[in-house]
Amino acid sequence: MNVLGIEGTAWNLSVAIVNEENVIALVSDPYLPKEGGIHPREASQHHAEMLPSLLKTIFDRFPKERIDAVAFSQGPGLGPCLRVVGTAARLLALRLKKPLIGVNHCLAHVEVGRWKTEAKNPVALYVSGGNSQIIARRGNR
Repeated sequence: MNVLGIEGTAWNLSVAIVNEENVIALVSDPYLPKEGGIHPREASQHHAEMLPSLLKTIFDRFPKERIDAVAFSQGPGLGPCLRVVGTAARLLALRLKKPLIGVNHCLAHVEVGRWKTEAKNPVALYVSGGNSQIIARRGNR
């Protein structure tokens, strides 16, 4: 199964194609403020401006016809940024007539680590802005 994923919860904007085994294609364009921290409105404007070119690059590398689903980071994150990626993902899923999958940003970090290391029942220290947690997995929970 080939899934197109869009991540844009805060400063980073990425689009990827993944399957069960590999990251097939990945492009990113981070929002880097000139000074200070992340301004949610400016970050979302960056995402809205840059997302079309990232999608074009992905579709130049991988045919739309081979996409089986569209996934997006639905939270937690900055509201304006989440709206941009959520709206884009919904539009793509409708246009491609593919299922739409919302992904928890925090859990995705843990699951990618588990996927790439084949760890069984890992305990993860997740530190990301205001979302710092200790997460343990047992079985499928």
